[in-house]
This record gives sequence, structure tokens and C-alpha cells, in this order.
Amino acid sequence: MAVKKTVKKAAGRGGKEGLRRRGVKTVHVAIPDLDASLRERRLALDDVETAFGPGGTFVNVLHKWDSGESVIGEPPFVGEAMSLDWNSVRDYPFEADAALVFSDYAGPSAQLSPRELLKAQIKRARAMGFKIQAALEFEFHVLDEAAETLRDQGFDGFGMYAPDNRCWASQSAAIYSDYVADLNGVLDTLGVGVYGLGLELGPGCFEATLRATDPLRAADDAVLFKTFTKAFSRRRGLTATFMAQLSAQHAGLSGHVHLSLSDARTGKPLFHDAKDKDGMSKTMRHAIAGLVDLAPEALALCAHTANAYRRLTPGNWAPKTATWAVQNYAAAVRAVPSPAKLARMEFRLPASDTNPYLAIALTLAGALHGIETKAKLPAPITRGGPDETPEGVPGLPHDLLEAADRLDVCKPARALFGDRFVDHFVATRRHEEAVIRKHVSAFERARYIEAV
Repeated sequence: MAVKKTVKKAAGRGGKEGLRRRGVKTVHVAIPDLDASLRERRLALDDVETAFGPGGTFVNVLHKWDSGESVIGEPPFVGEAMSLDWNSVRDYPFEADAALVFSDYAGPSAQLSPRELLKAQIKRARAMGFKIQAALEFEFHVLDEAAETLRDQGFDGFGMYAPDNRCWASQSAAIYSDYVADLNGVLDTLGVGVYGLGLELGPGCFEATLRATDPLRAADDAVLFKTFTKAFSRRRGLTATFMAQLSAQHAGLSGHVHLSLSDARTGKPLFHDAKDKDGMSKTMRHAIAGLVDLAPEALALCAHTANAYRRLTPGNWAPKTATWAVQNYAAAVRAVPSPAKLARMEFRLPASDTNPYLAIALTLAGALHGIETKAKLPAPITRGGPDETPEGVPGLPHDLLEAADRLDVCKPARALFGDRFVDHFVATRRHEEAVIRKHVSAFERARYIEAV
């Protein structure tokens, strides 16, 4: 499949006139909604600022929609001022002479925006003298189904692309190299930095690790990665999905966040200390302690779907408690303190369906909270496996409703993210859980129709 590459090095360079000099005629203005699904308007370059610049408006419904396209926020639904982020410009991979740029609300709805929420945490970190680097990695499944066949089958009985895949097998990589290489080309055109892309655990399972960069760009990269991986797959008659738990027979899928801090003035990495027995600085210990403390009460921010909590059930390689350890993949926060230039913390609770803006915002906010309060790090776990639950560590919410209730009364989260956002987000998560709870699966009927 040919990928359009007529616009060169557009990312982050110039406004309308800069795009005009590079031959751009069409702009896709993308607005992330509350679930980080991209909504857009396709406009001629000359019309972009009229629609989304000073004086332009867009209906304020995008942060008040659910994933089923139902309106869940409070009226009135009116046009609100918008702002264009000209630093976010990317080449558009499926159309010649086209670019993509992010936009968001500049009026009251900005307080409901996950992208704006992340920007506020970045601003806070910079005021504390920190430079931040972040990256996400995702596992995803690819189904051997087009949109039509998936619907004809009622989203059941689907086949898997790469059904013979074995985890990290060179044979699998060779067989499905065209899909991987072509997808990598699309992401390259978008300016999404890909560190690694290949097959992972089981039939149809792939994994992508994105390159570390500024946290806002890292979140934009992640949203573009998910959006265009799904679009690329559909254009080939396939379906890529980032559902956390596709079925009981499939592995739960992760969406981990990597975060590092350095001194904004000197560039010195702040998570490494060669004199410490583990190589961890006090800054790193406080940062991890803050996230471990905040995560159980604010988990809804990075696990915002009902399905995300199915991944936290027995049998999956996902942490079941708020824990940490050096280089231990069973911990909720994996510390990687050495070497100094690669020192980072990895937040392993988010699943592949996570909202990248909120996942990074939660990770960063927890780290900054721990540094500010000099939070004390609890003992690390020393073992760990898919079903081990260490004693004496905070438990996680069992479902989305419990997570929403815990976020609602979490004072640190309200202080960090604001009452208006927390109130709105909690209401939307309770709505989402209620919608899912009233629907009954075929498995549930088979289990109970005759037995009870």
C-alpha cells in the first residue's frame, strides 16, 4: 500500500505560512475527546484559522460524549473558542499535500480536556526545574476481520491475523514483515518515533514501544499511533484493537508509561545515584513513592473503561496491587535506575486502552506529588508473578465503579487535577460502568439460565 509522503518534515514547524511553503493544501484538524479518540475536521489550509483560530468556534460536546456516541455531559451545547497547536503539526500519511494539527477548546471546556490537564502538569514540573521525558508502549491485537464481517458476526467468532504467532519468534517476524514494515512507514510519515515494533504474545498480538520525548508530544504520538494503526489495518481488511482484554482466551494487553526527570538547567539525570546500593536517587525514591501512593485512589484516570479491570484478574501478567521494585516486571512501578542516562520509572498498571494524556498526567502528577511531599518509599516486592498478591500493600479497585468512587473522594487528585475535571470525569465513568453493567453476555446466560 502506497503511503503519501509529499510534505517533508512538517512536524512542529511554522503556522499556516510555513505549511504553505511546504506545499500543504489540506489540513486535518484533530481534537482528542475525553477517551482520547480523535475527532476531526478536514479543511483547506486557508480556512483552518477561520474555523479554529481567533474568533473560530466548535460545539463543546466532544468532552461530553461517551465511547458509544451518547451525550453524557451537562448542557448547554454551544460553540466555544478553540486554539490551534501549531507545534503539533504532522504529515498526513494517506493524502497528498496534507497535514494534521491538534486543536482543543480554549473556553470553559478546556477544564475538561485531558490534553490540557497534561499540559498543566508539564507546566508544574517545569516550574519545579525539571525537564521531562516520557514514552508509552502498547500491546495490541489484530483480527482477521474487516468492519463488515466483524459486525455481521456480532463482534464474536472472529479470526485472528497471524494465528500461528509465537512470542518474539523470528519466524513470525519474517512471515508478517510486510504488515509491520508498512505500518512502521505510516508512523514514520506521521513523525511518530518508533523504538520497536513487532509481534508479541500469542495469535494476533503485536507490541510497539514508542521513543521517549517531551511528554505532550509523547501523548500525541501515542494517540496518533493508536488511531493510525487502526486506520492502517482497516485499509488492509483487518481490525486492530487496543481492548485491554479481548476475551478469556486472550492475554491482557498493556499500555505502560515510562517517565524520567532531569535538571532543566544542567541536563543532569535526576533518577540515578551511583552511591546508592540500588542506584536510585532520593528524587527517584520520592517520585515512585508518590505514584505508588496516588495510583490506587486515582486509577480511574489511567484505567477508564470497564474492560480495563478484566486485565487485572488472575492469570494475566498485570500487577494486582500498588507495588514497586527495581527491575521487577511484576510490580506496578518498575524502577530502572541505571545507567544514569536511561534511568526511568515504568508505570505498569495502565492497559492498552488507556488515555495517553491521562496516563502520563497521572504518572507525572504522582511523581511530582511525591517529590514535593518527600514521600517515603515502602519496601519493594521481592518476588512476584501473575497471581501473587503481596501482603500489606494497598489493593486496587476491582472495577470501574469502585475506581470512580475512590477517585471522587481522593483529596490529592482533586488538588492536582481540579474539582471540575474530577467531578466531570467521575460522572462519566459511573455512566460508563452503568451502561456495561446492564448488558448480559452469552457466557453469563449459559452459566445461570439453568443453574439458578
